[in-house]
Amino acid sequence: MQTFSYKPDGKVLKEFMRNDSFFRGLRGPVGSGKSVACCVEVFRRALAQKKNDKGVRRSRWAIIRNTNPQLRTTTIKTWLDWFPENTWGNFRWEVPYTHLIKKGEIELEVIFLALDRPEDVKKLLSLELTGIWVNEAREIPKSIIDACTMRVGRFPSMREGGPSWSGIICDTNAPEEDHWWAIMSGEVPVPDHIPREETRMLVKPDNWFFFTQPSGMLEKKNKDGEVQNYTHNKLAENKKNLLGTYYDNTIKGKTKSWIDVYIMNKLGTISEGKPVYQMFVSETHVSSEEIPVADGTPVYIGLDFGLTPAGVFAQKVRGRWLIQSEIVAFDMGIVRFSEILREEIATKYANCEALIYGDPSGDFRAQTDESTPFQILRGAGLRALPAPSNDVSMRIEAVNKSLMAMTEGIPSFMVDFRCRQLIKGFEGGYQYRRMQVSGERFTDKPDKNMYSHIHDALQYLMLGAGEGRSIIGNNKPMQSFNAKPEFDVFRRRPKARRNGLWARL
Repeated sequence: MQTFSYKPDGKVLKEFMRNDSFFRGLRGPVGSGKSVACCVEVFRRALAQKKNDKGVRRSRWAIIRNTNPQLRTTTIKTWLDWFPENTWGNFRWEVPYTHLIKKGEIELEVIFLALDRPEDVKKLLSLELTGIWVNEAREIPKSIIDACTMRVGRFPSMREGGPSWSGIICDTNAPEEDHWWAIMSGEVPVPDHIPREETRMLVKPDNWFFFTQPSGMLEKKNKDGEVQNYTHNKLAENKKNLLGTYYDNTIKGKTKSWIDVYIMNKLGTISEGKPVYQMFVSETHVSSEEIPVADGTPVYIGLDFGLTPAGVFAQKVRGRWLIQSEIVAFDMGIVRFSEILREEIATKYANCEALIYGDPSGDFRAQTDESTPFQILRGAGLRALPAPSNDVSMRIEAVNKSLMAMTEGIPSFMVDFRCRQLIKGFEGGYQYRRMQVSGERFTDKPDKNMYSHIHDALQYLMLGAGEGRSIIGNNKPMQSFNAKPEFDVFRRRPKARRNGLWARL
């Protein structure tokens, strides 16, 4: 029988291979041996399958990737590097791609599926499998993982003795902070924008285990904590299979966000477009602790309507904008959203006048309702007005003006660290989309995506509160409000936050 040699190079890789849990997730930097480990694990489980009454160890696996090009050029390539056709049997290149390995006692059928092909998704939902390998799981929605749990453990049949082991293995580079992997592994709490009914599906079962490999390199920082350079990580895995200069060459010409995700193995977002707010710096504009409420100072609220409504709450204290909280909802109408707004105002801003500015198009009646969003808000006892303009460039400039300003030597714009959706948008999620043409060309308007709603809300807030008056041509100064002299956002202890209705969603 054909043999091959594999020895995992690294503590985490070894732990992953030794574990027998139903679900195992392996996260690591590029070059850390994740995909190879999963390839070998598929075959190792085939070797460990008990024989049927004919003396054959039968198993069937599905290997899943997000798109067909990625499946063919990356996943299948890696598989065939270890199990080449001339040794292990012909590979069928018709959809669904299949590799049937028959060697000695082993009969292993491996089916390769891409989720961008409807016929492949349909096939997945009908297969009876021993196990599934999900390659680059950060690209795969949780719903697919849930579907996979129902397809494994069904081959071989119980008439043949059933599978000796069944389950799901996954590998991935570092996902975004609000990805199901990051939440279920316990690295981040469930974000506020995820609906309550979905949070139950993000609780990690007892038979799920996540394994995190060390970073490929280590950061070298200056005395101010800024990253200046990188050095080799002695604990990095799979180094014996890499050139000594692999990571040095890989990071050249890459952005810090790219290095954080692909080399440092940190949760984060890789922006393919151009960030709308290039003046935003997380270290400068994001607070390290909760920003307290200044009682007696008006709270400005920006709203974006639609079925994905969003709200931003802020106060202007001694010339500085303090963005204190955000609300993002999904599949929710304005009536329900107005209730959430009222609860947030009542619990957190009870001693403040609330001034609401929203999308000017919200003053028009919907085809299915005689009332406008503003009328509904006013009917709920909320003071709501349309923002002065819906011009995107004006709205963006109203935010940029504050981002670039300084007050008494410190930034005039600060975002509470808990406003995760807003911050991720600032860091590149809210972007001008790259156009599919030669050269560095981007769209004229920000892309409509999961971050655009909350940023639209922020823009309406800033424009309505007066930051855009000079842009619009209205030079009438906005009313000034001063906090009590003893109020200091940097020294005052944060108030304990009461559980409002929206926080429980």
